[in-house]
Amino acid sequence: MYSRILVAIDGSAGAAHALRHAVGLAKGLSARLRIIHVVDIGLMPYGPELSIDIDALLDARRAAGEKILAAARDSVQAPEIEVETRLLDTATPVQHVAAAIAGAAAASWPADLLVLGTHGRRGMERWLLGSVAEGTARRSTVPVLLVPVAD
Repeated sequence: MYSRILVAIDGSAGAAHALRHAVGLAKGLSARLRIIHVVDIGLMPYGPELSIDIDALLDARRAAGEKILAAARDSVQAPEIEVETRLLDTATPVQHVAAAIAGAAAASWPADLLVLGTHGRRGMERWLLGSVAEGTARRSTVPVLLVPVAD
């Protein structure tokens, strides 16, 4: 049923939990697994008055993302699963991370299933912080499995 599973991670415990679910599914279904991390370029502090080296900051964020991906790949203790990783950037400073994830699931490596962790935020916290998982599920053209944070 699912032969290509895409899992998006952000370095959080919830994302690691979702990755474990994706690995279990990939094992059971003999599916390929792609792990992605999105660097949000929209949160960059722009403006010449800030005297910040934007390129150095972006390079640092990408390096941190590569470390997150490497740790995730290393955590997949299943030689029978074909695993690959990809570091993505939001396409523009105003693109939401959810749109980048949904686009990745449907684009050059079309996934059959998208797996995401969810923090389960409610009320004011959700309104202030938003929900990447919800935004991705609303935008996705492929089935989405939301894995809640383990208690």
